[in-house]
Amino acid sequence: MPVITGKEYIKRINALQSEVWLRGKRVEGNISEHDAFEGVIKSQAALYDLQGSPSLEEQMVYASETTGNKIGLSYLIPKTRADLEKRRTMIQHWARFSGGVMGRSPDYMNTVLASFAASVDVLDNEPGCFPDRLLSFYEYARENDLSFTHTFVNPQTNRSSLAFLEKDVTNAAIVDHTDEGIIIDGAKLLATQGGITDELLVFSAPGAQDSSQAYGFSIPSNTAGVSFVCRESFAQNGSRFDYPLASQFEEMDTIVLFDHVVVPWERVFLHENLRAATNLYVHGKFVPFTLHQITSRQIVKTEFILGLAQSIVEMINISDYQHVQSKVVEIMKGLETMKALMLKAELEGEVDETGVFVPNKVPLYIAVNQFQELYPRFTEIIQLLGASGMMTIPAEADFQGERGADLDHYLRGAEKAGKERVALFRLAWDMTMSSFGARQTLYERFFFGDPVRLSQTIYRLYDDTEMVSWIEQCIKKAD
Repeated sequence: MPVITGKEYIKRINALQSEVWLRGKRVEGNISEHDAFEGVIKSQAALYDLQGSPSLEEQMVYASETTGNKIGLSYLIPKTRADLEKRRTMIQHWARFSGGVMGRSPDYMNTVLASFAASVDVLDNEPGCFPDRLLSFYEYARENDLSFTHTFVNPQTNRSSLAFLEKDVTNAAIVDHTDEGIIIDGAKLLATQGGITDELLVFSAPGAQDSSQAYGFSIPSNTAGVSFVCRESFAQNGSRFDYPLASQFEEMDTIVLFDHVVVPWERVFLHENLRAATNLYVHGKFVPFTLHQITSRQIVKTEFILGLAQSIVEMINISDYQHVQSKVVEIMKGLETMKALMLKAELEGEVDETGVFVPNKVPLYIAVNQFQELYPRFTEIIQLLGASGMMTIPAEADFQGERGADLDHYLRGAEKAGKERVALFRLAWDMTMSSFGARQTLYERFFFGDPVRLSQTIYRLYDDTEMVSWIEQCIKKAD
């Protein structure tokens, strides 16, 4: 079948009736009608409709080499630089719909699955690995335009360096095998959009110490024994005016509980092979492909932040102040640096031995690691520019009440009425100060891992041979 519509996405998710828990109660009925999920499901549906838009066909879809169906470009395994650039264009179309705040729009997980499919050579001749099943599932997923969440983070019970010496009783692990498949018990963290996708992709983070926790598989979200336990929802019950971002783009984060879950053998891509689980991540194409997707989205998010900052400046007419210009320029410099790193990664990409075009991952690592530092500063700049205006934000009902005309007068901007000025400042507040905005900052601080560890990775990967040699030559000349 070709790419799905938003209506088809909603119908499929409602039909699953996945086990989702919020505030101690199981979500009943159509999850698309629940207050905590209605906004993001509608937004996700709009992304699918955007993908299928005839006017954007060349930028959003490609023809399947096996069926000829129109397939979402996020599933494309690039063979040329032009392919990679097409993927970026598609990713940024979707990102602009939400201002980049949807970190788990479908293209992210589609990219993850495509990266695994492009890395099956890593699993060749490895015990407990089934590259043919992974390729078959990748084709099934792209041909049916499946949506995914994923989980790979272990519970934070003991983060010490010697934790592996203790018997673990929390991390999701393989506890048995049957003729049907492997049996999983335990928990995994942070499945964003848990319960509102077709599938749950589960894989091990590199560095697993126990073979029972080395696996890779995908199962339907409504698989028996799988439950998603939600954090508190940030999708408030106010109007779009009151919560312009949270009302539309609140991507619920969930804990995934596995209670004697049977994973059919045909859905098992690898199991109980520590080396293969690590190599799929370290030596496969997961890192360069996902970093490319992440950086593409973060560039759009930075553009959104810049537009927000400049809109505040113009709304209250503070552009003549040098410190204001300096703060806005910080965002501009961050944006142009991110763009340059993206282009460098693409221009320095190469076709590898499997015929896949792979971007240079070092500039992308630097971009993502830099954004972990930049984004909290960007949110601070918005707060500093807005100042007291970030708290002087009456709700829409206040403007509709008896004192609405007074608010419209006394809260006006340089050239705008009060309601219009407050609408802008509520957007800035929701982006940087609300529960939704605070989650955005934490999310970007740790996207793709701990910032210090990412710095260590960059230190190990960066090729400074020529620079060191240059210094050695200078010393020899001095002698």
